[in-house]
Amino acid sequence: MTETLLAQALLEEATKKSGLIWVRGDGPDRGLWHVWHEGAVHLVGDGPGEQPLPGLADGSTAEVTVRSKDKGGRLIAWTASVSELAPHSEAWEAAVAELKGKRLNAPDGERMTERWAAECRVVRLTPKDIVTDLPEGSLAAAPLVTRATTRLPVPDALPRLLFKRKKR
Repeated sequence: MTETLLAQALLEEATKKSGLIWVRGDGPDRGLWHVWHEGAVHLVGDGPGEQPLPGLADGSTAEVTVRSKDKGGRLIAWTASVSELAPHSEAWEAAVAELKGKRLNAPDGERMTERWAAECRVVRLTPKDIVTDLPEGSLAAAPLVTRATTRLPVPDALPRLLFKRKKR
């Protein structure tokens, strides 16, 4: 019992403090900004200028991974039930009031909530189970194949040119 309460407290505190969570619905993992409000994560997206929310359909489940704010490493993972909030409902209004304060660089600060109601989705991720057996590996995906390359090595003479000492 105590272990469950400690795990729930860790889930809540870690998710509150982390500005970014990794969410996997039916699609690929996505780093998403969020707000913790009334015991659940709230997300806004799928509209112009907002983050995409692929695979987060109403009634589905999602896996959420929370990173440590200090070190950036995986701290806790949990499964969530996904529910979409109806625009202008009481739950939607409460969630949007919290989300509005956390939204950075909005193109339309005053009209933002009206745009969210008309063109975006507000999604609630309610915790179901805490995943206690985290994988050992990094889970990092291999980078996509691209023609881009890293820059060439620094020429041998460059450090002498940059750091040459002035003669006295």
